[in-house]
Amino acid sequence: MPDFTAKQSVSIVVPFHNEEGNVTELYARLHSVMDDVGWEYQFVFVDDGSTDLTHKRLRDLAAIDPGVTVVRLRRNFGQTAALAAGFANSKCDYVLAMDGDLQHDPAEIPKFLEKLQEGYEVVSGWRKHRIDNLLLRKIPSRCANWLMAKLSGVNIHDFGTTFKAYRRDLLSQLPLYGEMHRFIPALASGYDASICEIPIQNKPRKHGISHYNLSRTFRVMFDLLTIRFLLRYMSRPLHFFGRLGVINMSTGLALAFCLLMEKVLYRTDVVQQHALLLVFAAVLVLLGLQLVALGLLGELGVWQYFNPSARKPYSISEIFDLHVAGGIDIAPELQS
Repeated sequence: MPDFTAKQSVSIVVPFHNEEGNVTELYARLHSVMDDVGWEYQFVFVDDGSTDLTHKRLRDLAAIDPGVTVVRLRRNFGQTAALAAGFANSKCDYVLAMDGDLQHDPAEIPKFLEKLQEGYEVVSGWRKHRIDNLLLRKIPSRCANWLMAKLSGVNIHDFGTTFKAYRRDLLSQLPLYGEMHRFIPALASGYDASICEIPIQNKPRKHGISHYNLSRTFRVMFDLLTIRFLLRYMSRPLHFFGRLGVINMSTGLALAFCLLMEKVLYRTDVVQQHALLLVFAAVLVLLGLQLVALGLLGELGVWQYFNPSARKPYSISEIFDLHVAGGIDIAPELQS
């Protein structure tokens, strides 16, 4: 079994979902490549609730190779959850993630390892020449990747590919849920991680059915908004909600002031003539107050997160301990 304490060791994490036709071939190609590379390695294969023979194939591999770890999820939780489970069971200093459908070529793994040796903490693959459908895959992907790069501030071309390599200690600090595996470079940038990108091949699927559909694009867009918020306001939510609250309150108060001046100067019956505008002003003020309150609650949550035991629900004036006062020693197991 590989010695995972070695300096150059990598865990290769592969999520599978109904990929029984690809398991054996992918394992053989991974094994061949890693034997040539010379690094210590571990394979972490995650069965994401497959309903075919994928799990049986993986169990057979684990039975003959002690370097294979198989993680089986109770149901299909999605790619991000499967990757998170694989990362949690990785034991090496570096982690490389790839798909289990053979569209990622194991022969390109050495390029990732070389970049990790150079000191990069995240190495992302770039499908420079994609073979996917133009309207359903290429155009939506290019638009999404451009938007992701602009909003996250990370200048890479391909956020969507799973084929990436990381330092494991960095991964342990990143939250993964939803479709967040796509945004690991963006999340890592918040920790000032060094990131680079290398071109990779995009090969056609040999077996099985693609799990991609257009609905995933919308889920990714929502996660993108989450990433934007986390990167800029995770530790200062009041700056986001408070700003919106002040804008709403200011607008509502300005409208209310204008209506008041019209009432005072021109004796206008504001309730009769501008009832809707008056209600709108009141709603803006109340909405602004709620947003500010939400920001304050967020600040309290952040404070509790970073200071989980900083305060106690009591204040002590004095402690009198008869054993201490009388010089009596307390047994170590009782001192706590």
